[in-house]
Amino acid sequence: QVQLVESGGGMVQPGGSLRLSCAASGSVFRFNVMGWYRQAPGKERELVATITSGAISNYADSVKERFTISRVNAKNTVYLQMNSLQPEDTAVYYCNLYYPISDINYWGQGTQVTVSS
Repeated sequence: QVQLVESGGGMVQPGGSLRLSCAASGSVFRFNVMGWYRQAPGKERELVATITSGAISNYADSVKERFTISRVNAKNTVYLQMNSLQPEDTAVYYCNLYYPISDINYWGQGTQVTVSS
């Protein structure tokens, strides 16, 4: 079993920045993909960014050039640096850990990000 604990959400004005963190604990195996998804009110959960244990990253088109995902494998931690935030980025952001070999997903409890003036 894996537990994911997120931190770093909050409220920010348009154009501002936030940094999300997610620490994984428990039975964390080396080869995994960690990432962030978000869900806005009335919308489906969507991919924001993912990063493999080999540091290969992938971004949704809507956040490219604004968000940066990174990870520290030794700490089983993934980060999401969000710059130039816009009101449409408002959502609950969920941390995800995925094992491709076994096709198992783990989710964090979510952290609210609100972008408003």
